[in-house]
Amino acid sequence: MPHGPAPAALAREDIQPSVAMIRRLVGFDTTSRNSNLPLIECVRAHLAAYGIESTLVPNADGTKANLFATIGPPVPGGVVLSGHTDVVPVDGQAWDSDPFSLTERDGRLYGRGTADMKSFSAIALALVPEMLAAGLRHPIHLALSYDEEVGCFGAPDMIRTLRETLPTPRAVIVGEPTEMRVVAMHKGIRAYRVDVTGREAHSSQPHRAVSAVMTACELVHWLTLRAADRAAAPVPGSRFDPPYTTITCETIQGGTAHNIISKSCSFVWTARTVPEDDPDGLEAAFLAEAARLDAGMTRIAPEAGIATTVLASVPAFRQESASEADRLVRSLTGDNGIGAVSFAAEAGQFQQAGFSTIMCGPGSIDQAHQPNEFITLDQVRAGTAFLRRLIAHLSA
Repeated sequence: MPHGPAPAALAREDIQPSVAMIRRLVGFDTTSRNSNLPLIECVRAHLAAYGIESTLVPNADGTKANLFATIGPPVPGGVVLSGHTDVVPVDGQAWDSDPFSLTERDGRLYGRGTADMKSFSAIALALVPEMLAAGLRHPIHLALSYDEEVGCFGAPDMIRTLRETLPTPRAVIVGEPTEMRVVAMHKGIRAYRVDVTGREAHSSQPHRAVSAVMTACELVHWLTLRAADRAAAPVPGSRFDPPYTTITCETIQGGTAHNIISKSCSFVWTARTVPEDDPDGLEAAFLAEAARLDAGMTRIAPEAGIATTVLASVPAFRQESASEADRLVRSLTGDNGIGAVSFAAEAGQFQQAGFSTIMCGPGSIDQAHQPNEFITLDQVRAGTAFLRRLIAHLSA
């Protein structure tokens, strides 16, 4: 009776190139405050080794770049595989292993970015030889972005370039960690920093001063009321958890001492909007309230005021029933559910630009941003099998 590798060994061998590429990508510390160029150059060299040219779309100062490349013929009807290269910080987190050195334990791969979301891009890169060998009739486009984690700042320039240069793709698959389930909706996000300037005075003389802290608290209270309004009126039938727009204040700093009326206070607030909500209307209402308070402040202290800065603005991803991307990915996964996630991603940006878009990728968002972030080998296997089915479909 012939002997050979055990089934488990064969299964592991089947995803070994994917695991090896995940190891390479995790090895780059692409925390958003850092440059992603070392990783981008690694990807560029990997593609060049197979004769594939790649295009960089850099940021304004050249310290970061998006990358896109085409495998297969330059014809319409291809599929874009989209992933971001940046990760969140590990500062203050208790890791059991080096977060930037892939560690395997008990069927899991540990490292920053394993779940969110280097594994999807790594699997695609590992399968480039198979893409070339398959004789693709329609192309696969790889699209890697920067600064997704801090506001999806990198993707818009790349998306514009894709629209201008690529033959029209059939679909965009954003490989965020969905456990290989089809996700057709995500919330949008607006984030703001508000800087309040008042006038200092001894705390026994508040009539001669303007308290920046108390003014900021009025605005935070206004936001609290708006948040309560939305929580009290959830969207009927919504698949989001929670099923309404959330409004939160994340940080606040202000004041000098207990006996000084505060001159300055700053806070950051965020709205994560369901597709049915109007983020522009919420922003306009907040600015109107800030202007009302500003007018009262400047009557006492002309130098006082309130300044609002937009930190992030990402559109919601709206469900498009039976879209080209939706049909394609459901046919490859067999998933007929309607997934929705409350985090924001680049899918809304692709959709806003006119691309048929869907989200589907390996790993769980429950592990994202956590100490000891991991992806299971089963999810790597599922992601690899999914992309192999896509390759076969585009080669048929």
